[in-house]
Amino acid sequence: MKDPRDVIKRPVITERTAEYMGEQKYVFEVDIRANKTEIKQAIEAIFGVKVSNVNTLRVPAKPKRYGRHFGYTSEWKKAFVTLTADSKPLEFFESV
Repeated sequence: MKDPRDVIKRPVITERTAEYMGEQKYVFEVDIRANKTEIKQAIEAIFGVKVSNVNTLRVPAKPKRYGRHFGYTSEWKKAFVTLTADSKPLEFFESV
Protein backbone atom coordinates (compact mmCIF):
# COMPACT_ATOMS: atom_id res chain seq x y z
CA MET A 1 0.00 0.00 0.00
CA LYS A 2 1.18 3.51 -0.76
CA ASP A 3 1.95 6.01 1.95
CA PRO A 4 -1.15 8.22 2.45
CA ARG A 5 0.97 11.37 2.24
CA ASP A 6 2.13 10.33 -1.24
CA VAL A 7 -1.46 9.98 -2.45
CA ILE A 8 -2.81 13.26 -1.06
CA LYS A 9 -0.68 16.23 -2.12
CA ARG A 10 -2.56 19.25 -0.76
CA PRO A 11 -6.05 20.63 -0.14
CA VAL A 12 -7.46 22.94 -2.81
CA ILE A 13 -8.83 25.97 -0.99
CA THR A 14 -10.75 28.51 -3.08
CA GLU A 15 -13.97 30.44 -2.56
CA ARG A 16 -15.97 27.68 -4.21
CA THR A 17 -14.37 24.86 -2.23
CA ALA A 18 -14.88 26.86 0.99
CA GLU A 19 -18.63 26.74 0.29
CA TYR A 20 -18.40 22.96 -0.15
CA MET A 21 -16.82 22.60 3.30
CA GLY A 22 -20.13 23.48 4.94
CA GLU A 23 -21.66 20.45 3.20
CA GLN A 24 -18.90 18.08 4.43
CA LYS A 25 -17.26 18.06 0.96
CA TYR A 26 -13.53 18.71 0.57
CA VAL A 27 -11.30 19.06 -2.49
CA PHE A 28 -7.74 17.74 -2.66
CA GLU A 29 -4.99 17.62 -5.24
CA VAL A 30 -3.98 13.97 -5.47
CA ASP A 31 -1.42 11.85 -7.26
CA ILE A 32 -2.41 11.48 -10.91
CA ARG A 33 -2.11 7.67 -10.72
CA ALA A 34 -4.21 7.29 -7.53
CA ASN A 35 -7.60 5.62 -7.76
CA LYS A 36 -10.71 6.33 -5.68
CA THR A 37 -10.08 3.51 -3.23
CA GLU A 38 -6.54 4.69 -2.48
CA ILE A 39 -7.78 8.27 -2.03
CA LYS A 40 -10.51 7.12 0.38
CA GLN A 41 -8.08 5.07 2.46
CA ALA A 42 -5.54 7.92 2.55
CA ILE A 43 -8.10 10.50 3.76
CA GLU A 44 -9.36 8.13 6.44
CA ALA A 45 -5.80 7.39 7.60
CA ILE A 46 -4.59 11.01 7.66
CA PHE A 47 -7.64 12.74 9.18
CA GLY A 48 -9.34 9.89 11.07
CA VAL A 49 -12.78 10.39 9.47
CA LYS A 50 -15.19 8.19 7.50
CA VAL A 51 -15.50 8.92 3.77
CA SER A 52 -18.80 8.21 2.04
CA ASN A 53 -17.99 9.21 -1.55
CA VAL A 54 -15.01 10.15 -3.75
CA ASN A 55 -15.30 11.79 -7.16
CA THR A 56 -12.20 12.50 -9.25
CA LEU A 57 -11.36 14.49 -12.34
CA ARG A 58 -8.22 15.21 -14.29
CA VAL A 59 -7.44 18.87 -14.85
CA PRO A 60 -5.87 19.10 -18.32
CA ALA A 61 -2.70 21.01 -19.11
CA LYS A 62 -3.30 24.54 -20.37
CA PRO A 63 -1.12 26.43 -22.84
CA LYS A 64 0.74 29.34 -21.26
CA ARG A 65 2.97 32.00 -22.72
CA TYR A 66 5.78 34.00 -21.16
CA GLY A 67 6.99 36.58 -23.67
CA ARG A 68 7.85 34.75 -26.83
CA HIS A 69 8.18 31.38 -25.10
CA PHE A 70 5.30 28.91 -25.14
CA GLY A 71 4.70 26.01 -22.83
CA TYR A 72 2.05 24.10 -20.89
CA THR A 73 1.06 23.89 -17.25
CA SER A 74 1.16 20.47 -15.62
CA GLU A 75 -1.80 18.12 -15.77
CA TRP A 76 -3.09 17.22 -12.31
CA LYS A 77 -5.85 15.26 -10.61
CA LYS A 78 -8.52 16.67 -8.31
CA ALA A 79 -10.56 14.63 -5.82
CA PHE A 80 -13.89 15.69 -4.32
CA VAL A 81 -14.28 13.85 -1.01
CA THR A 82 -17.63 13.65 0.79
CA LEU A 83 -17.58 12.72 4.47
CA THR A 84 -20.32 10.87 6.33
CA ALA A 85 -22.79 12.90 8.38
CA ASP A 86 -21.34 11.69 11.71
CA SER A 87 -17.72 12.62 10.82
CA LYS A 88 -16.13 15.68 12.36
CA PRO A 89 -15.26 18.56 9.99
CA LEU A 90 -11.66 18.82 8.80
CA GLU A 91 -9.62 21.76 10.05
CA PHE A 92 -7.10 23.21 7.62
CA PHE A 93 -6.55 26.48 9.45
CA GLU A 94 -5.57 26.73 13.08
CA SER A 95 -7.65 29.20 15.05
CA VAL A 96 -5.67 31.92 16.78
